[in-house]
Amino acid sequence: MSAERAITNSVAVVVGGGPITPPDRSFDAVIVADSGLDVALAARLEPTLLVGDLDSISPEGLLWATDHSVPIEHHPTDKDDTDTALALRCAATMTPLHGNSEVMVLGADVTSRLDHLLGTMVCLGDPVLASVGRVTAHLGATHVHVLHPGQRTTLQLDIGRVFSLLALHGQCDGVVVSDARWPLADATLQPGSTLGISNESLGRPVAVAVAKGVLTIIVPEVVA
Repeated sequence: MSAERAITNSVAVVVGGGPITPPDRSFDAVIVADSGLDVALAARLEPTLLVGDLDSISPEGLLWATDHSVPIEHHPTDKDDTDTALALRCAATMTPLHGNSEVMVLGADVTSRLDHLLGTMVCLGDPVLASVGRVTAHLGATHVHVLHPGQRTTLQLDIGRVFSLLALHGQCDGVVVSDARWPLADATLQPGSTLGISNESLGRPVAVAVAKGVLTIIVPEVVA
């Protein structure tokens, strides 16, 4: 969790593909990507905007959206962007530019579509999200934090908890990790590098920052 500024505006983006475990909190807006509407309703999250080509939403879900006057941003099936990418761009327009904002993607607890999962991870690095104060994702029990250029965050992790850093969107310069088993100072991560894999918390707040590039932080599920 970032400890830099209090969050004053939060938007959840719910994607389809299976049930989710929602965080125990509320959001200022809930954008659903196509069948993400069915997923959101099952998780007791009330959609405020439906985005996508509507090829996978259930008839009951679409009827619910219509009956509840949920705005629908309908896109053609033949398009260049995924529904998730389109929903994230909508989310970016709903957040203020002062940095006290958050966009959180809520994805399926279990998925067999690695391509969709990787597509979601890639979408989080879209430059349109650079003005958002905090970009995160809950993909099952795995938490993802994405830092755009010049951003930092603080991870509150138990001692020994593993986290990894990846340069999924190109070279990352000025990477800093402090209060971890393997600290980094002004490091460079290349897209194919595994330098940031499997770091460990010392039980103190872990500070992570990047000067240039988009840095992805993955905190995997705790395995008993």
